[in-house]
Amino acid sequence: MGLVIGVDIGGSKVAAGVVDDDGAMIDREWCDTPAATSETVNDAIADLVWKLRERHEVEAVGMGAPGFVAADRSTVLFTPNLPWRAEPLGESMSERLKLPVLVENNANCAAWAEVCYGSARGERNVVVLTIGAGIGGGVIIDGRLSRGQFGIATEIGHMNVVIEGGLRCGCGSRGCWEQYGSGSALVRDAQDFARISPSLALRMLDLAGGDPEKITGPVVTQAARDSDPAAVEIFREAARSIGFGIAKLAAILDPAVFVIGGGVADAGELLRDPVELAYIERLTGRGQRPTARVLLAKLRGDAGIVGAAALARLPH
Repeated sequence: MGLVIGVDIGGSKVAAGVVDDDGAMIDREWCDTPAATSETVNDAIADLVWKLRERHEVEAVGMGAPGFVAADRSTVLFTPNLPWRAEPLGESMSERLKLPVLVENNANCAAWAEVCYGSARGERNVVVLTIGAGIGGGVIIDGRLSRGQFGIATEIGHMNVVIEGGLRCGCGSRGCWEQYGSGSALVRDAQDFARISPSLALRMLDLAGGDPEKITGPVVTQAARDSDPAAVEIFREAARSIGFGIAKLAAILDPAVFVIGGGVADAGELLRDPVELAYIERLTGRGQRPTARVLLAKLRGDAGIVGAAALARLPH
């Protein structure tokens, strides 16, 4: 197959790119996500694809959606941050674009990209974590993307890690993993720390102009690199939460590799090293079994686009 367009649809941004059969992105477009109605979101996606098609001859489109995608790889059953409910996205977009369209969960797209072209290339049993505002995940078992009976498997961010009295999650439950190990959790805890103990968070507050509300993920990362005690502690706690969750997944899935992607992975070894230590500390039967490697994602922000395009190339 020739060129394919991949689309990564998020709550704040829609990004599209033209991808060749080696996984290289040769052109791209993006826009803010107009989340008022399903139709406005669909219009924005179609506009980006048509802009790219004006410059390139393409054969198919793959779309990564942030929510539940049905087994038909066309219907978006539910997206918490967009207005889609049982949206026939693939079918309607195929009619508008006059091309075959595949729809997949965007974390699954990122996982497939890392296996085909990234840090887990050549591995057959892989778990990819996309850690940003929440925690998404994709699981590859015996070289195949695991989607479950209804297409909505591996929503690992909503794995329960606190049984009683956990923090409330946007999914309606309490104690979900992403309430403790996501980028949002890291920022929430950093802001709270800066309010309660500003004398220990001087570098974070300096980078945020003195306002705890303006502390962001990149601010916490830079402050930790600058040895700010509060930022270092916040990162350590987030890394422990991520590592403990990985240990639970290892007990169930036994992968060869865990890949950490998403915005939080921009912290690099500041995150990866303590995550790996926490994972090994809580691993069932540690010392008596092989342990999976913990790697940083290679494709980072391009993974959703590249993976969506790669999946659109497969027979379906």
